[in-house]
Amino acid sequence: MKKIPPLNALRVFEAAARHLSFTKAAEELHVTPGAVSQQIKALEDFLQTPVFRREKRSLLLTDEAQASLPVLREGFDKLAEAGKILAAKSDTGRLTVSVAPSFASKWLVPRLDRFQSDHPEIDVWVSADMDVVDFAVHDVDVAIRYGSGHYPGLVVDHLMAEKIVPVCSPHLLTGDNPLKAPEGLTDHTLLHDSSTDKDESCPTWPMWLKAAGVCHKQGDRGLKFNQSSLVIEAAVAGKGVALAKAALALADLEAGRLVIPFDMTTPTEFAYYIVHPPSKTSSPTVKAFATWLKNEAATSLDASDLREAAA
Repeated sequence: MKKIPPLNALRVFEAAARHLSFTKAAEELHVTPGAVSQQIKALEDFLQTPVFRREKRSLLLTDEAQASLPVLREGFDKLAEAGKILAAKSDTGRLTVSVAPSFASKWLVPRLDRFQSDHPEIDVWVSADMDVVDFAVHDVDVAIRYGSGHYPGLVVDHLMAEKIVPVCSPHLLTGDNPLKAPEGLTDHTLLHDSSTDKDESCPTWPMWLKAAGVCHKQGDRGLKFNQSSLVIEAAVAGKGVALAKAALALADLEAGRLVIPFDMTTPTEFAYYIVHPPSKTSSPTVKAFATWLKNEAATSLDASDLREAAA
């Protein structure tokens, strides 16, 4: 092996370089400033070159030391990941999945019996939470995220795209004010999705009405919900018309609990992704679950088929 500088000295150097202070580095590492100074001297003796320039009361990095920091930090990250892989226990048959509550209730949970049938040896634990899971802190094997797909440090696999469609109970197509065209929305309550995972490309009712050429002076009024699944449930209950995520509304459309009153589909920039830390790449349970998820997404109806499914 190539000669590697003392790892403890490198660790102390990284902390001192980040703070540009031996005292602050000592506080972070729970040692004395003298111990920090000794480790820096040991590193400089090993390298046969200084890593700091001491000017009056300030501490500055040499150009070479500054250039080495990104590589050093990446190296520590790799060592930490290697430690996780070494410490990882073999699959015990339990798989913990982190997912947003709406996606869990409207898409994942209704399909889980098929996964259990295919893999009875795996016990799936669903952790439904609005907060984004931190794999370094929480005991989670894999997550399904709705977003841009940019998740640094994680393995990311595209699951499926999303689209926004207007939905309502079939009862709203008949009755006192039958909903036949977008102009008829002025006679119905609008249901608003105020969930935190909405992206800028996801239309609000005022945006959608303007695009449809509908003059609606109260397009921002109506019932508001902080979860997409609640918006859909309100629409199923006949409380109004919603702009729904197509993947989440699909089961209710197929069952006839919802219909799409007019064909105006809006694609979103966000999509659903399967994510997990690199240490889980070789996990048979994670592989099996990810494969099953992609098969389920591939066999789901596309947004172009949604009106036919609801008919």
